[in-house]
Amino acid sequence: EVQLVESGGGLVQPEGSLRLSCAASGFTFSSYAMSWVRQAPGKGLEWVSIINSNSGSIGYADSVKGRFTISRDNAKNTLFLQMNSLKPEDTAVYYCYLYAGRNYWGQGTQVTVSS
Repeated sequence: EVQLVESGGGLVQPEGSLRLSCAASGFTFSSYAMSWVRQAPGKGLEWVSIINSNSGSIGYADSVKGRFTISRDNAKNTLFLQMNSLKPEDTAVYYCYLYAGRNYWGQGTQVTVSS
């Protein structure tokens, strides 16, 4: 069974940095594109970033461009999101997302950006 487990969230000050990880299992990780999606309090789901299977194609939402970096380590079945220059509006639950015939989601990790 597909399993996605996020970690690395927490409380951070504005302009601070955080790195999120997503440990994947139950499928051939290296064959699939992976995404990060977030949900701010009281808001809907917002796509953040996507990376294809070999890291050759990457995309970001305009709101995070220049601040966030998505990457993956296929040998370790792990997806990452490096978040720099964090803003209060980045506060959200961050989810690891996979489409492999259907939608798969991790449990989410809370990121809170506050003074």
